[in-house]
Amino acid sequence: MKVRVNGNDHQLAESATVAEVLTLLAAPSTGIAVALDGAVVPRASWAETRLREGSVVEVLTAVQGG
Repeated sequence: MKVRVNGNDHQLAESATVAEVLTLLAAPSTGIAVALDGAVVPRASWAETRLREGSVVEVLTAVQGG
């Protein structure tokens, strides 16, 4: 299925989850947040939150600043 991740299209397995997208991106294990179709996905739900054809995933990294 086709999913948009941080503005780029990716072909993923039909059973893909948010956690699998993070593995694909080699995302760090801390300091990130994930939104699926505009809604924040709690970290505890990443492994069980399945994606659908056309899903939009945004992975955001926390940045320190002043």
